[in-house]
Amino acid sequence: MNKIKAIVLDVDGVIVGDKAGFNAPYPSLEVINKLKQIREKGIYIILCSAKPYYSVKKIVDDAQLNNIQTALAGAILIDSSNLTVVKKHVIENNIATGLTKKILDNNIYIEAYTTDKYFIQKNQKNEITKLHNFTLSFEPIMVEDMINQIKKSEIIKILPVTKTDEERKIVEQIFSEYKERLVIGWSTHPAIKGYFFGNITTSGISKKQSILEIVNLYQIKTEDILGVGDSLTDWDFIGVCGYAGAMGNATKDLKKLVLSKGRSGYVGKSVDENGIIDIFEHFEL
Repeated sequence: MNKIKAIVLDVDGVIVGDKAGFNAPYPSLEVINKLKQIREKGIYIILCSAKPYYSVKKIVDDAQLNNIQTALAGAILIDSSNLTVVKKHVIENNIATGLTKKILDNNIYIEAYTTDKYFIQKNQKNEITKLHNFTLSFEPIMVEDMINQIKKSEIIKILPVTKTDEERKIVEQIFSEYKERLVIGWSTHPAIKGYFFGNITTSGISKKQSILEIVNLYQIKTEDILGVGDSLTDWDFIGVCGYAGAMGNATKDLKKLVLSKGRSGYVGKSVDENGIIDIFEHFEL
């Protein structure tokens, strides 16, 4: 299995769980040390998360993952060795303001992200703010008027957060007016149960697209990559990898797809059992 030249990992549910002090908001020390050990062998390790880069920077620094990373659901590439933005995909300002206004008008919680910060409107501060602040390990900037803030910012990602099916339907209905210009991907977080996060970026952006951009820069073949995730949406990037891993806590659909790769697919232990190490050991990393 030493053919593997790069590893692509989702973060939440893969190396970060919901056990505060053990694997939340950061991976366990054992996982960090294993990541570091593998990177020292010359294998690239790419964290593929919907989170902003500053929320995974500590993981990158501690494990010394000194290669290009992707963040904000694939909308930004950052060279971790010098913090240079390699590429970013900005949402057109008039689209960002129009979409955000409609979501706010429906009293649905929303966050807006730039390269290095994120905003929420002061009158929306609630339980979600506190929970998300813990998982992102970064404080939002509170603004009086979100629309005014967006007008003077380069927004990379818009994030409505819903709790009920009705709220999600409203977001989907609003989004349908922008589906030619934007893309939305729904996700959950193991430490924020009951909420759904709608990651909205500019059209054509995805974790898969960002990974293909990175491996192209490093001139690595996709057949030499191991992709690991925990949700069906992770198949977006895992599917193009030659090797595939699913966590023990992954969805049944993802496990089935991973195992469809035969000897090149493996389902490991859960994130709370440091299952990523189990997967690495299976692939002799």
